[in-house]
Amino acid sequence: MTQWANHGLDLHLDLGSGGGVRAGLEQALRQAVRDGRLAPGTRLPSSRVLAQDLGVARNTVADAYGQLVAEGWLTARQGSGTRVARGTFAEPTPPLAAPVVSAPTGLVESDYGQSYPYDLRPGSPDLSSFPIDAWLAASRRALAVAPRDALGYTDPRGRPELREALAEYLARVRGVRTEPGLIVVCSGFVQAIGLLGRALYGIGGRRIAVEALGFPNTRTILRNAGLETVRLPLDAGGARVDRLAGEDALLLTPSHQFPTGTAMPPARRTAAVMWAREHGAVIVEDDYDGEFRYDRQPVGAVQGLAPNHVVYAGTASKSLAPGLRLGWLVLPPRLLEPVVREKQLADRHSPVLDQLTLAELIVSGAYDRHVRRMRARYRRRRDRLVTAVAQRAPRVRVSGIAAGLHAVLELPADGPGEAELVARAERQGLALSGMALFGSGTGPALVVGYGTPPEHAFAGALERLCAVLDSADRP
Repeated sequence: MTQWANHGLDLHLDLGSGGGVRAGLEQALRQAVRDGRLAPGTRLPSSRVLAQDLGVARNTVADAYGQLVAEGWLTARQGSGTRVARGTFAEPTPPLAAPVVSAPTGLVESDYGQSYPYDLRPGSPDLSSFPIDAWLAASRRALAVAPRDALGYTDPRGRPELREALAEYLARVRGVRTEPGLIVVCSGFVQAIGLLGRALYGIGGRRIAVEALGFPNTRTILRNAGLETVRLPLDAGGARVDRLAGEDALLLTPSHQFPTGTAMPPARRTAAVMWAREHGAVIVEDDYDGEFRYDRQPVGAVQGLAPNHVVYAGTASKSLAPGLRLGWLVLPPRLLEPVVREKQLADRHSPVLDQLTLAELIVSGAYDRHVRRMRARYRRRRDRLVTAVAQRAPRVRVSGIAAGLHAVLELPADGPGEAELVARAERQGLALSGMALFGSGTGPALVVGYGTPPEHAFAGALERLCAVLDSADRP
C-alpha cells in the first residue's frame, strides 16, 4: 500500500504482492478509475514524481502509463501531461447473476476443400504443436477429481470449473472484468456468434455494424439470426466508428483487426464505448488472437472499459486447436438469460470432458506455458517472413502490427493481381488467400497465415511464397 501525498494528489494504491510491480501498478490505476477515485480528466503525477513516491524505477511507471494509454484508460498529450480519459466512467463490476438451472432431459469457420503440401492460408495455428502430453495429463487429473454429476446434463453456461478458470485467466491476461456466472462456454466462435445474434434479435435488435473486411461466414451467421449487417469502412485505425448511425450493436476486432492486422487506437476505442453507452447499444469484441503480440505487451480488452456494454468473445481455436470447438462469451447481465436460452436450445451444453481438461490446463499453468512457447515460435516465423520478403521481393510491403498468426503482403499495383498469384502458388503446391476473399476496399494483397504450417514445413512454404512473390515484385 502506498499514498500519493507530497505532490497534490492523495490516493492509496495497492500494488499487490504478485505479478510484478508494473502489472500491479497498472491494475491499481485501473481499479482507481473504476472506483471513481480517479475522475475523468484528472491529471496524474509525472512518471518521475510517481516513481519517487512509489520507490520504483521511472521506466516502470512510464511503461504502465503507456499501456493504459493504449487501452484507453488514460490520455497523454505534450504539455498536458497524463490524464484519466474523458470517456472513462466509474462503472461497477457486473453483479454475479443468479444460477441458471438446466432442465434434465451449419456453417463452418473455414472450408478449405482441397489440401496442399504447403499451406499459408490464415485462420489456423500450427496443429502439430498441440500440447498432447499436457492435454492428456490435464485430462487425467480433471477426471480424477470431477464430481459424479459432471458427466450428466449440466448448466448450459458450461462447467463451473472452466468458467471460474476463464474468469481468472481473462482478468489477468486480457483485463476482462467479469464473474464466472456471466460466462457462457460455446462450441467455438461460430456457435457463439450465432447464439449472440439470435439473442440480440430476441430482445429487439435489428441492425449490427460489422467491419468491412472480416470472415465472410460471420456476416452470414448474423444475417441468418435475423440481423441486418451494416459494413463500416476501415482505415489505418481500424473500423470508422464515427460512421455509426442507428445500429443496435457493433462487431469489432479491436486488438488485431482481421485481416488488415491493424490495432484500434485509444481514442477510437473510447469513442466506440461512448457510442455504446449513449445509445444503449452493444459492442461485440472478437478477441480471436489477443494473446499473441510480439512487439509489446498486448493491449487490454475493450470489455475492461465498459463490461455492461461489451460482449467479449474468445476462443481456444488459435491458442490450441479449432478442433476442440471451445469458445466463450463474457456477457453483460442483461444478455445472459437470452444467450443461455439460445444455448440450451442449440445443444444444451458444450462437451464436458474438454471443458474440464481446459480448466485444469489453465489452473495448472500449462496453458500459459504453451501460449508463451507458441508466442516465441510465431514471432520467429513472422520475423523470417518479413526478412525473406524484404530480400526477395522488396516492392512487396508487409503491413499490420507484429501480432497474431497472419501478415498482410501489399502487392505492387503494376504487378500480377491476387488471383493470378494464388493460382501460381497452387501450381507449386502452396495454398494462399487473397485479400478479396475477406471483403473489398483495399488494394491488392495476400493474407499470409504463417502460423498454419507444421514446423518442418514452414521453410518450404516460405521458399515457395518467395518464388511466387518474386514474379509479383518485377514491374
